[in-house]
Amino acid sequence: MYFLIKYLVTAGLILVISEAAKLSVKLGGLIAALPLVTVFTLIWLNYEQQPIAKISNHAYYTFWYVIPTLPMFLLMPYFLTRYNFWLSLFLSLAISIGIFGVYAMVLKTFGIDLI
Repeated sequence: MYFLIKYLVTAGLILVISEAAKLSVKLGGLIAALPLVTVFTLIWLNYEQQPIAKISNHAYYTFWYVIPTLPMFLLMPYFLTRYNFWLSLFLSLAISIGIFGVYAMVLKTFGIDLI
């Protein structure tokens, strides 16, 4: 039963964001930008009595993983003015993955191991 509730709440979050985006792109963007998935993940981990170190590490690494994904949100609108949706999405994701690879190598020199 817990798994079903967890699934429905998480899926409901995506539904709320997509419906809000239909009403207002700004509202949808704001809700999507909130770290709701991470917050729910932290809540689920806590509810499942995971060690505090695991919860803490999840929050810590989420911070470092968000930064290299941000350019995607600028690339996607740019590509959409030139290409179809799927190619724009693919290019945005591919470039973000490349940025992440370089970013991870740079952070590794500072003792932050993301891979």
